[in-house]
Amino acid sequence: MDSLVEQIERGTLWQFPGGVHPPEQKSLSNQLPIARLPLPDKIVLPLKQHIGANGQLLVNKGDKILKGQPLTKPSANWSLPVHAPTSGKILDITSAPSSHPSALPELSIIIAPDGNDMWCDLTPVDDITQLTHKQLVDILHSAGIAGMGGAGFPTYIKADSHQPIEYLIVNGVECEPYITADDLLMQEHATEIVQGIEIMQQLLKPQRVLVGIEDNKPQAIAAMARACEHNSAILVRTIPTKYPSGGEKQLIRVLTSKEVPSSGIPADIGVLVQNVGTLFAVSEAVNKGKPLIERVVTVTGNTIDKPQNVWALIGSEIKHLLDSQGFTPVAEQRVIMGGPMMGFTLPTVRIPVIKTTNCILAPDNRELVEPGDEKACIRCSACADACPQTLLPQQLQWFAKSKDFEKLEEYNLFDCIECGACSYVCPSEIPLVQYYRVAKAEIREQKLDQIKAERAKERFEARKDRLEQEQQERQNRHKRGASRVTKPEKEKAKVADALERVKQKQGDKSAVQAAIARAKAKKAADGSLEPDNSEVAKERAKRKEQARSYKEQKQSTEGTPANTDDKKDAVAQAIARAKAKKAAKLAEESTPNIEPEQAQPSSENDDPRKAAVAAAIARAKAKKAAKAEENTSSIEPEQAQSSSENDDPRKAAVAAAIARAKAKKAAKAEENTSSIEPEQAQSSSENDDPRKAAVAAAIARAKAKKAAKLAEESTPNIEPEQAQSSSENDDPRKAAVAAAIARAKAKKAAKQVEENTSNVEPEQAQSSSENDDPRKAAVAAAIARAKAKKAAKQAEQNAQATNTNDDLAQPMSELKQIDNALAEQSDSEQLTPEQKRQAAIKAAVAKAKAKKQAKEQEGNDPS
Repeated sequence: MDSLVEQIERGTLWQFPGGVHPPEQKSLSNQLPIARLPLPDKIVLPLKQHIGANGQLLVNKGDKILKGQPLTKPSANWSLPVHAPTSGKILDITSAPSSHPSALPELSIIIAPDGNDMWCDLTPVDDITQLTHKQLVDILHSAGIAGMGGAGFPTYIKADSHQPIEYLIVNGVECEPYITADDLLMQEHATEIVQGIEIMQQLLKPQRVLVGIEDNKPQAIAAMARACEHNSAILVRTIPTKYPSGGEKQLIRVLTSKEVPSSGIPADIGVLVQNVGTLFAVSEAVNKGKPLIERVVTVTGNTIDKPQNVWALIGSEIKHLLDSQGFTPVAEQRVIMGGPMMGFTLPTVRIPVIKTTNCILAPDNRELVEPGDEKACIRCSACADACPQTLLPQQLQWFAKSKDFEKLEEYNLFDCIECGACSYVCPSEIPLVQYYRVAKAEIREQKLDQIKAERAKERFEARKDRLEQEQQERQNRHKRGASRVTKPEKEKAKVADALERVKQKQGDKSAVQAAIARAKAKKAADGSLEPDNSEVAKERAKRKEQARSYKEQKQSTEGTPANTDDKKDAVAQAIARAKAKKAAKLAEESTPNIEPEQAQPSSENDDPRKAAVAAAIARAKAKKAAKAEENTSSIEPEQAQSSSENDDPRKAAVAAAIARAKAKKAAKAEENTSSIEPEQAQSSSENDDPRKAAVAAAIARAKAKKAAKLAEESTPNIEPEQAQSSSENDDPRKAAVAAAIARAKAKKAAKQVEENTSNVEPEQAQSSSENDDPRKAAVAAAIARAKAKKAAKQAEQNAQATNTNDDLAQPMSELKQIDNALAEQSDSEQLTPEQKRQAAIKAAVAKAKAKKQAKEQEGNDPS
């Protein structure tokens, strides 16, 4: 099978679908050569005569112009300039009716010709082979050449195609009835047309150039064939007469069998189409330097006396052309711009000729019958059969009437070439093409409005963003201005920060110290701090050593009776020294226990009330230690005296046992007092609540009173018994046993008093909680402790006097009563809290009576 190029070279032609065969009526205007008209009285030159944007004006009202002078310059893409068709003067630049079915006003330049028809300076090109591609394109652009076959597409855009072009097709078909402008142009200017073809060959470099001419133009075919003999790449092809074979897409199908896709252009399939009139303008622009200022227009119709093709200046009014050819109007005369199939009726003959005007038709009523009223569609499908684009004209008409623009685009409305074949065959005389034109205009306007709306939205959003950004920048500037501070302020801020850091560190240290103090207090309260018993163990060892030395002295005394007096004196002195050491130790133990505990809370808390309480406690403890030393010193002379009076060693042992018992009792009383007072001091230093301070003071007073009563009761009851037992029994072993029994009973009595104290304390604490002043509570506690110490001291003195007067003689029955009392006290440990409370109250009453008797004895004492 032959390739496409071989088929084309052999002259093979193809058919396109649809099409009609209307009466040609070409013989009216092709019998005479092209005529040149006289200059018009006025030229109306629209700025927009093509597809694309208007040019920018270069002239003003009143300016003198020359023929061929550019009046505008390109200002945007697809923009072409317009040139002065003749020399003259610019009368005005205003809006005038456009060459459009709507005749909407367009900005136009009104020129008054001066009759001289004087050209401006032209720059023709002698050898086009010396020009570059860009230079040739610029010449076409500056000449203002647009497609002269119908649409008015800028020629320089086609000439600068970036897609490879395989076939360049020259459209000389001119299929529409009455129109013979291209036919006469090919007959008379075939050489210039071929020159234009060769210029396009240099720009596009196609493989083949195909010149299509209908078979009803034999003279034009012969002229073009003779002009193309020297160029073998140009092939002249005669095609059957059929309307609309002159359409761009239909001609491509006939000559190359290629089909342009929907919404596509011929360049997409490697084909480019140019009209013979456009190629003639290209040749004039390059070879002669003439811009596009005139063109061939067919003036025909039965109302024209001399139908003929004429050279019409761009901007000449239609009236000037009609008058020049002998126009004789009739009733209801119509003037059509274009052919009977694709032309449109002019609303006025004052519309100018533009670059795409190829025919002015002025028929009479018999020649071109006025269409009747529109009737209902009978669905004969004749329109669909005649459509060369294989569309559905009936469906498109329905969608156009209902303004369903989406459906119109879906059914490829813009593929319609507006050939009018459907309207021509419609039996219902429906103006289908008019519906399509209106719908296309509305869709274009709608899309333009959408584009404007989108651009307005973009501008609005851009403005909004800009305003927000400016506002944000202003806020940031205000913030930066507020954040700026002077140098002195910065220095002050640095000093303040340093002071704050120092305070924070001090606060951290105080917090650490407070935490340590609280931990110590908790351990002291819980009893988790174990007492150091090393000193007690040393003292115990010393006492054992003294006991052994005493036994050895006693044995030696019994063996040598001659030295009994000296030995007794030595024993008495040793006992006195031992008691003095014990008293000193008791004072040392009580004083150190007070000072650290009181010093610590006083250093931690700066409250003057707590400091006063701590000071009072310290003074009271110091007084107690001094009194204990006095008591010890008062006991030692008595014992020394008694030991000196009694030469019997047994009596000396009894006296020593009594002295040891008294010393232990005094030490235990001091320990109870010392253990109470630090706890109160610490609790009062930690708690700032005045009620808690009052409760602590009451508890301290209660413990002090109980300790005093214990000392008063236990001392007179135990000592006589021990004295008696020691005086009755001469055996030293028995004396030692009696002393141990006495110590055990004293410990049991102290324990019972502590239990009673724990039961009584809450009541007294509750009664004392009514006093809110911590200072008064502290003073009251100190006074109570002082009174208790004084009472204890007085009781000891009375006991010593009683023991001395009775000469250590007590009946055995009293010893039994004491044993029974101790047994009852030991049994009371198993009583209920209420019973213990009642027992404590009875004990307190008994102690009060004993105090009263002691006072009476003091009053009766003659000393």
